[in-house]
Amino acid sequence: MSGLNSPNFSKAIMVAEYFIKKNFEDKKGLDKLKLQKLLYYSQAWNLVINKRPLFPEKIEAWVHGPVIPEIYQAFKNFDFANPPIEILNDDFSIFKAEEKKVLDSVWESYGKYDGNYLEILTHKETPWQEARKNLSPSDVSNNIISEEQMEKYYGEKLKATQ
Repeated sequence: MSGLNSPNFSKAIMVAEYFIKKNFEDKKGLDKLKLQKLLYYSQAWNLVINKRPLFPEKIEAWVHGPVIPEIYQAFKNFDFANPPIEILNDDFSIFKAEEKKVLDSVWESYGKYDGNYLEILTHKETPWQEARKNLSPSDVSNNIISEEQMEKYYGEKLKATQ
């Protein structure tokens, strides 16, 4: 699948592949639910730390938390236990040093949790809640989670720890 070699290159796919490679090396466990949450947190923290989006794809507030539909489609039948060798051999030089730092921090902070835990975590946080305002928990939604809301919410979390 390797993003750079794909005719439909996507930086979000490269982020997904980066986490697939990290999981292959660290064996923390990865599935499609956890992958979506890692992409969400990568986007959020990159907005806070580097003051810009990591990738252009929009994140939607689905029932089970933040989801990038393109990533869902690309990885819905993916074998996370046996990733293709192209992903494992990729050097991910597309990412700037400060972006890799964010990705590594997200993996270190959130990679130890499973997808169900991360789903619960995102449900307790304002950006997902705001995007799903006035919806019941089971309502299907394609509402976009605001990048401004993510940057504000996680920026405040960062300030509170300093």
